[in-house]
Order: sequence, then C-alpha cells, then structure tokens
Amino acid sequence: MVRTIVLASQNAGKLAELRALLCDLPVRVVGVTEALGRPLDIPETGETFEENAIAKASTVCAATGELALADDSGLEVRALGGRPGVRSARFAHEHATDAENNAALLRELAAVPKGARTARFRCVLALADPIVGVRTVEGVCSGVIAEAPRGTHGFGYDPVFIPDGFGGRTFAEVSSAEKNAVSHRSRAMAALRPLLEEVLRAAR
Repeated sequence: MVRTIVLASQNAGKLAELRALLCDLPVRVVGVTEALGRPLDIPETGETFEENAIAKASTVCAATGELALADDSGLEVRALGGRPGVRSARFAHEHATDAENNAALLRELAAVPKGARTARFRCVLALADPIVGVRTVEGVCSGVIAEAPRGTHGFGYDPVFIPDGFGGRTFAEVSSAEKNAVSHRSRAMAALRPLLEEVLRAAR
C-alpha cells in the first residue's frame, strides 16, 4: 500500500531533499500546494524549531487529512549567540533572498576570526498522523562559516557553510549526494525513519 505524505513546505530545495531521502519508501510525496490545489497559510510563529515544525505539520495534517511531514531548520552561529536560528530565512529582513541573508551574516561576522566562526545547521522534523498525533526528531550538522560565499549548488546558507570533514568545501561546492549523506536534514530523516516505517506498517 502506497501512503501519501504531504510535505509542509513550499521551499523547492527542501522539497527536493526530502523527496530524495524518502524515495525508497512506499510513499507518494507531494507538496502542500499540490495536495490542496492552492497555497496554505502555515504558521511559523514559534520561538523554537520544534514549535514551528509541530505547528506546520499539525496544520497540514488537519487541512489534508493525510500524513504530514514538516521541517523547521536553520543555522546557529556560536559567535552570534545562536542567531539567526529560527529567523534564518528572514535574517536580513522579512522577505530576504538567500544572497541577502548570506551577505548579512558575513557582515556580522566580519571581525570574527576563523577559529571562532563555528556554526551548526539544525533540523527538526515533525510527523503528524491523523490518528497517532505528532512526533518529532532532530538532526545536527556542525561546521564553520566561510569568509565569502563559494559554490553554485544547494540553497540557503549552503555557500557560506563549511561542514566538518569536507576539506574546506562549502555545502554549495559539493554534490547533492555528498550533502545528503551528512546534512542536518538527512540525519533528522534517519532518526525519523523508524517512526515513519511504524506508521506505514500500521496502515497495511
């Protein structure tokens, strides 16, 4: 039995990554706009990634009646006290582009030496089931912030984030397969798989 999972995201990059990470499971993955035939106003007013992920998954599950998967993730920079955090997509301003957010981040870190530019990507995934309710998992990928953007792949802060163990390359300089092997989202998905497989078995 193939189960529909509605991703509570309209971000093309996140959709592509999550679809790739779910491709071996008996699921039909659709975005929320595709599932409803219209955009859905999804709340992101929480103060933590977990609060936002739960709110988004619950909203989509209630609107579609289907299994819903929500991602809330962002970049936490130690020298900035954990910012941009939940405001990662709106760091420069409310409707900022990826390039504007990267530029704003590099400006704030201009006087910070290489050894103090540590950061981590965090991802919380929330799985909302119409019967079971909502469960969450988390994934983290550590690294440092580059001094200038490099690379043409990925999205978001990928051009300025150098993950540990990649020889100084940013996420935007590696292939999607390399990124998906270690990213915060893939690690969160690895933690989610036992819960998701349990739900899929129960639906048979």
